[in-house]
Amino acid sequence: MKRILLFLATNLAIVLVLSVTMRLLGVEPYLNEQGLNLTSLLIFAAVMGFGGSFISLAISKWMAKKSMGVQVIDVSSNSTANLTERWLVETIRKYSAQAGIKMPEVGIYESPDVNAFATGMSKNSSLIAVSTGLLNQMTREEAEAVLGHEVSHAANGDMVTLALIQGVVNTFVMFFSRVIGYVVDKVVFKTERGTGPAFFVTMIIAEMVLGVLASIIVMWFSRRREFIADSGGATLAGKHNMIAALQRLNSLHPAPLPEKMAAFGIAGGGGGGIKRLFMTHPPLEERIAALRALQ
Repeated sequence: MKRILLFLATNLAIVLVLSVTMRLLGVEPYLNEQGLNLTSLLIFAAVMGFGGSFISLAISKWMAKKSMGVQVIDVSSNSTANLTERWLVETIRKYSAQAGIKMPEVGIYESPDVNAFATGMSKNSSLIAVSTGLLNQMTREEAEAVLGHEVSHAANGDMVTLALIQGVVNTFVMFFSRVIGYVVDKVVFKTERGTGPAFFVTMIIAEMVLGVLASIIVMWFSRRREFIADSGGATLAGKHNMIAALQRLNSLHPAPLPEKMAAFGIAGGGGGGIKRLFMTHPPLEERIAALRALQ
């Protein structure tokens, strides 16, 4: 799912920049020199963690446009938008009105993959983009269901909720990695004044390990929101069309899905055991079964 990966990548980059900046300015070394004050450390971690998360949320639309090459559609009276582009905008306009949100920006990007994503700082300031592959390989009814799915993501405020969850996750990863680094430095390497190299090395390793474990929480959230967005898509575009869209995705990418599609695609990927914990999407078969069970 592109919106999740774009957000996570941006969040990671910003947190790293903030962390390096705080170290260069002497804020983090100052905390270490004063001993391990857990209250101060928690405040520091929260500011850093939520700061990275909400900065990445604020620039999510800009990042999506730049990284994916999204061309925003202009349907003003003097625009050169073709019939497909006008249909795309009008469909999203209709679904947005039904969902009770302001009209999102609508765009298209070049890609052979069947894909679409929604992103933005709030449900009333969002971007919905679809790939040329989706427009070329899906029927209009199936594409409308995908658009309903993405409008539902925007209307449900999934990106804002993701930012809050990511902020909490960032906070605890940064907090506990520094606690672990401090304990190893003082107890194992017995550094008496300030902190030694062991603190920094241990902290980085702990941050990486805890970051991987924390991503399980984010992926679980992503999978749960897909079921809800599928239900929203079924409400807006029709249950039959939503099921048909997922079946089309399944036929275009038979299980197991390619790794590239598993990581980025609206369809997600297959997997079992430990691999399932890191999936952004539930398996298509589970999503179809959930829709069929809807009354």
